[in-house]
Amino acid sequence: MKLHVHERGDGDKVALLVHGGMSDHGTWHALEDVLVARGYRVYAPDLRGHGLSERGEYRPELMADDLAESLPVGADVAIGHSLGALALSLAVERLLPRKAVYSDPGFRLATVPAGAYEGMRVMVADASPESIRAMNPRWSEADVRAELEGFRKFDLSFLAELGGFDGKYVPAAPVVPSLVQSAANSFIMTPELNEELRANGFEVRVVDDVAHCIHRDDFDAFLKSLDGWI
Repeated sequence: MKLHVHERGDGDKVALLVHGGMSDHGTWHALEDVLVARGYRVYAPDLRGHGLSERGEYRPELMADDLAESLPVGADVAIGHSLGALALSLAVERLLPRKAVYSDPGFRLATVPAGAYEGMRVMVADASPESIRAMNPRWSEADVRAELEGFRKFDLSFLAELGGFDGKYVPAAPVVPSLVQSAANSFIMTPELNEELRANGFEVRVVDDVAHCIHRDDFDAFLKSLDGWI
């Protein structure tokens, strides 16, 4: 599937930004601004079932195929968050960026309790600026607007399939030099998984006092954690 891909910038360097579940490319607005100012050309796709991309069958392997079909090969850096990080990890051998960053990656989404997905469905269906602010008091108003816009374009049927994903997605080794950003208060990353990834050859940086959406909970800490990678 060819994805809708947002493009911005005209620098000599290339960055790929892959959003997480229920969002769209707009979640990266703050990082996009920084990258464009640093001389990058940014490509930010909407995953299938998200944003302006088509709907279809939902499996990580198919989302990875979409990324390989829709994005340029050989970028200077590729960054994925959550489900987008999982899809990126499955496509990285074909995309071959110089560096890859997996931000609180969904390598073990199957460990999320099945009932949580129904809660997510209700959260998205009933979302308002007030409900998003209440759940995420540290987010900027731009982040709140981007989240609401992503929710409005999200295919809710995606969540029914998300609960059935296999949990065996922890990479055995990095394909390219790779950083894992692990949120200290993550619901999917654990100290044990951090150590497993380190043993597998990944650099792992734990970001303190943030939850799953590191780039929105504390953008400055998120950016500092990317030192040497962008």
